[in-house]
Amino acid sequence: MRNLAEKWTAMPDWRTAVIDTPGLAIRSLTGLHQFLVSGDLVAWSKASRIPLQPVGAFGTATGDTCTIQVARDRLLVVSAVPSPVAQGWHEQGFAVTTVSAGLMIFDFEGPACADLVPRATTLDPGKASASAAISFAGMNAVVYRHGERLRVHVDRGLAAYFWTWAATVAAT
Repeated sequence: MRNLAEKWTAMPDWRTAVIDTPGLAIRSLTGLHQFLVSGDLVAWSKASRIPLQPVGAFGTATGDTCTIQVARDRLLVVSAVPSPVAQGWHEQGFAVTTVSAGLMIFDFEGPACADLVPRATTLDPGKASASAAISFAGMNAVVYRHGERLRVHVDRGLAAYFWTWAATVAAT
């Protein structure tokens, strides 16, 4: 029987994989907790004691816990610690869903990052937008800055494709 797995690109070891070219380094980030909050975001902020300071596409997030706006009433929360609020629906009018296993995070740093971004999206990286959920490299992604670095969250099932795209673009 034919081995159909041979046609697929081998999955990198995400813990150690790095694309390192002059002026640009790309690596995956592991160990961060990601959860979606939907509904009454103010009520969630009070219940979680996490400040409601969401950023959109190309906005700058800081700290160990940041809130990323992905829709009018939805946040992606990225944190070094698990959600302080239990998963599920809450009577205050919001729901929390852990999505850490579903999204892969990539970290871009270096001056050549400015050359890569226009190849990935038509949005102006110099102007933050309301929602960080955008089309990036031909796929749905969540894109924002964390300090001086660019962070991109993609569906884990598309991570190998995104890695191949990033390596190809970084090499040219």
